[in-house]
Amino acid sequence: MATAKNRLIYVCSNCGYETVKWYGRCPDCGEWNTLGEEIRQQAVKAGVPAAGASITTQAAKLSEISSDDSERYRTGVEELDRVLGGGIVAGSVILLAGDPGIGKSTLLLQICQYLCGQRTVLYISGEESARQLKLRANRLHVSSDRLYVAATTDMDAALESIRQTSPDVVMVDSIQTMSIPAVASSAGSLTQIRESTQLLIQLAKSREIPVFIVGHVNKEGAIAGPKMLEHMVDTVLYFQGERHQSYRVLRAVKNRFGSTNEIGVFEMVQEGLAEVKNPSLMLLSGRSHDVSGSCVACVMEGSRPILVEVQALVSKTGFGTPRRMATGFDYNRMALLIAVLEKRSGYFFGNLDAYINVVGGLRLDEPAADLPVAMALASNLLDKSIANDMAVFGEIGLAGEVRAVSNIQQRVREAYRLGFKTCILPQNNLKGMDTSGMPEIRLIGVQNLSQAISVIR
Repeated sequence: MATAKNRLIYVCSNCGYETVKWYGRCPDCGEWNTLGEEIRQQAVKAGVPAAGASITTQAAKLSEISSDDSERYRTGVEELDRVLGGGIVAGSVILLAGDPGIGKSTLLLQICQYLCGQRTVLYISGEESARQLKLRANRLHVSSDRLYVAATTDMDAALESIRQTSPDVVMVDSIQTMSIPAVASSAGSLTQIRESTQLLIQLAKSREIPVFIVGHVNKEGAIAGPKMLEHMVDTVLYFQGERHQSYRVLRAVKNRFGSTNEIGVFEMVQEGLAEVKNPSLMLLSGRSHDVSGSCVACVMEGSRPILVEVQALVSKTGFGTPRRMATGFDYNRMALLIAVLEKRSGYFFGNLDAYINVVGGLRLDEPAADLPVAMALASNLLDKSIANDMAVFGEIGLAGEVRAVSNIQQRVREAYRLGFKTCILPQNNLKGMDTSGMPEIRLIGVQNLSQAISVIR
């Protein structure tokens, strides 16, 4: 009878590329010094199940499979439910990643209080002891007889705890601390992360148990471990925000059961994470009035319109090459808008530094943010302030034209609800606009960038 053999391979920690030879630079992704040693157990014969394994899976007709979506578990946190697409789907595996101290463990422990009202939750902690977890639970006012805690880094022990308690929801904090004794590599290695996640996925799918997995991120902000980890799970959530600021943004970059355009906004307070029901008010709080270079944009995050302040600063450069910097906005898109302002509108930025900042830590990725950014730059260049009750949105083309954007009705209503009486929008979006219920609204349709800038001059 043949036996399994172990072999030494080198695995890239950035992309997961495997090779039997060490390289200083990864042949796949090009990163330097990312290849690390791994001992891989080599299968002897394909098609032969491992010892003790049994094949019981049977094919079923698609028409006979239930598609009832009413079994979504509500978390008690509306912002999280919105990002997940309406709640937790039974049998799903959700990966929650973010910077250290951003609030990942706090969020999971908070939703335990609501989930334990009707269901049993097992919290597997590989980073904290049971006593440490209890102290944090007391601070967050989390207490329930349905909440079980297992402080272990052994994956086999964690699976045994799941079998004994038979929970309805499992939370693993974090996957980088878990290890399988049979795998000859250290905890946090690519092999351990991949194999541990695979065991959790098999458990979730076979028993219809939702599993939350906390993942660490590297210095670039990507999830630490193999890239295939994001492909294996059903949902990938990123917790974003500055550690020294109180506001956090939860964003889904992958969701098999809902949209990836929704975001959830939270505020870190003494008692944990508090939901921000109206992000626009939060993002516009403290806004300066009658100051040049400030423009209010209305962007869509999924189905939710959000108003955010865009700031621009233009100053004479002290270097041979003008400096460009953008925070919360794409740098290349900013360079394109400056080129359009110079070529189509006649504003010269050749010897001027230009800076763009989106207030509140939000990142503007949709095309409707083009016009407010361009108007903020022109406003500061001309030293002319934009009206305090004016909101702007529209896409700019290379010819300087202002193109139509989607969800115009929701944008205008959100701006009016927050006290904005004037909206600059693309001319084509004026067709079919319903201003009923907005008696004081003033809509200014523009066809090109020069027309929009003329409003503030």
